[in-house]
Amino acid sequence: MSVLKLLNFHHILMLSVFTGAANGYYYYRWSQCIYSSPDLSDMEFIEGSYFNKYPFVKYNSTVGIFVGFTEFGVKNAEMWNKDPSLLQQYRAQVDRYCKHNAELMEADIYNKTVQPKVKLSLVMPGDSKHPALLMCSAYDFYPQPIKVSWLKDGAVVTSEVTSTEELLNGDWYYQIHSELEYTPRSGEKISCMVEHASFTKPMIFDWNPPAPEFEWDIQLLFTIESAALLLGIIIAAAGFIYYKIKSTGL
Repeated sequence: MSVLKLLNFHHILMLSVFTGAANGYYYYRWSQCIYSSPDLSDMEFIEGSYFNKYPFVKYNSTVGIFVGFTEFGVKNAEMWNKDPSLLQQYRAQVDRYCKHNAELMEADIYNKTVQPKVKLSLVMPGDSKHPALLMCSAYDFYPQPIKVSWLKDGAVVTSEVTSTEELLNGDWYYQIHSELEYTPRSGEKISCMVEHASFTKPMIFDWNPPAPEFEWDIQLLFTIESAALLLGIIIAAAGFIYYKIKSTGL
C-alpha cells in the first residue's frame, strides 16, 4: 500500500491597513510537493497564493498552468499563462524543487531503522463462558514492513487472530496492533513475536498475566502475619533482657 507523502513550504506576509493596527490582512504562498511512488514518478507540485485564508490563484504541475479563483486571481492567471519563461520556470519545479528535496529527505529516512516499542495488554479477561482477549502493540517503528505473530508454547497461532494494517503516526513512524482470543489454560505460555528490519532476529515477548486478587490477599495476609511474628519476637527478647538485668541487680 503506497502512502501519500507531502512536503509543505509556507511564505507569509502580513499587511496592515493602518500603521500600528493590531490586526491586518494576510497574504501567503503555500508550496506543496505530493507523491506516493518510491521512484517519485508521480510527483506533483502545487503552489497557491492566498489572501486571508482564501486561495485566489494556484499553479498545478499536473494541469501545467495557473488557475484563478477570484476576479483578481483570474486576471493574474491569464497574465502569467501568457509568459512562457514563467511557465517553464514553474514546470521545472517538479524536478528542481520537489524531487530534489524529496530525495534528500527519503535518503535520510530510508538509511535508518527504528526499533518498535512492544507492549502486551489484556483487553478483556476470560471466564468460563468467554475467551480472553490479548493485544500486542508495536509503536514508533521504521521502516513500515513488520510482522507480528502469536505463539502458544512456542508454536505459531494461525486462528483467532486479528491484526490492523501498519498505521501512520503522522511523524514518519508507524504502529500496528494484533489481538488474540484464547481460553486460558494452566501452564500455557502465550507470546508475541515481532519481526522487523531493526531486529537482527525475531523478538519474542512473553505474556505475564496479572496475579488473581485472592493471591494478592494471601500475600498481604502472609506479610502481615510475618510482621506480627517478628514484632512478637522482638518484644519477647526485650522482656527477657529486662528480666535478666533486673534479676542480676544491674
